[in-house]
Amino acid sequence: MISLKINGIPVEAPEGTTVLRAAEQAGIEIPTLCDHRDLTPYGGCRLCVVDVKGWRFPMASCTLPVAPDMEVTTESPALVESRRTILELILSNYYDAGYEDSLGETQLMRWAKRYGVDPAKVMLKKPRFAVNSDPNPFIWVDMNKCILCTRCIRACAEIQGRFVWSLVERGFDTRVVAGADTDMLDARCESCGACVAYCPTGALNNKMSLSLGLPDKVVTTTCTYCGVGCQLDLNVKDGHVVRVTSNPNAPVNGMHLCVKGRYGYDFIHHAERLTKPLVRQYLLEGTPRPKGRGEWVEVDWDTALDIAARKLAGTRDAYGADSVGVLASAKCLNEENYLMNKFARQVIGTNNIDHCARL
Repeated sequence: MISLKINGIPVEAPEGTTVLRAAEQAGIEIPTLCDHRDLTPYGGCRLCVVDVKGWRFPMASCTLPVAPDMEVTTESPALVESRRTILELILSNYYDAGYEDSLGETQLMRWAKRYGVDPAKVMLKKPRFAVNSDPNPFIWVDMNKCILCTRCIRACAEIQGRFVWSLVERGFDTRVVAGADTDMLDARCESCGACVAYCPTGALNNKMSLSLGLPDKVVTTTCTYCGVGCQLDLNVKDGHVVRVTSNPNAPVNGMHLCVKGRYGYDFIHHAERLTKPLVRQYLLEGTPRPKGRGEWVEVDWDTALDIAARKLAGTRDAYGADSVGVLASAKCLNEENYLMNKFARQVIGTNNIDHCARL
């Protein structure tokens, strides 16, 4: 452990920890735009500069490792002025087209407000790039809001492992592009939305929720699509899910979600969604069997399960255990699939069990 002082407060941090993380552990917030705890430190925005006693110039705390007896100051009149200047320079290459943002206050706007910078006074007067410039069905791209923090690049490479985004050109012409300056899907994008989740400016956004406004409440739940057990946050407005966001405290996945978890939520309010079990009417006790298969009727879960159990047991007893086959599902947990194995072999008495993931 390394002992140092941050704003006069004694702090201990493991060797190799950056000053930014050590300050965070001590409850001291240092402003940053390019840094995120899930991503490799980059040191590009320079907003996190701090003063170190005995050092001539301010240093970027996101790439500065702690050292024994280091004395760090995170706020001073000179640092405030430096950050204000940095924000003005960043915003001088930024343009807001004025469309309704579903993200609420971005990190960039938060720090601009904190340090008294009016974006309208310093940002570009006209856009440099087309708004909604990519045909991806889920991700809204507005590179006029890009500040070259490269969080999208690092998230795509380090979280999703797709390497869709990259930097091209140099100097004032530097910009972020997909692939070899192609569409995102042509660059092998999986539409997982990791780049959206990590973008601090709104340059990347969610098309499905762009104009729906901010939620009334956020409900943490578990994704329904597979057995991994990813947690996510449902953004609910007027009783409808308008957006899914990552939950950084999710024990399984953190900020990471796939395209199904992040964007496959419109089934929730679909008009044809089944919310109760359906059985053929003739299967209900006291109902004669009609010609054909009969009508579907809604029943409670106990009734539906009793009918399924009765029909399975009747089929096994009449035609033997191997007349029944069981198909397990990748949407189930490992433990649930294990129980399906026990159900097939010990309850039904057959080895006829298979699983979709085997294919």
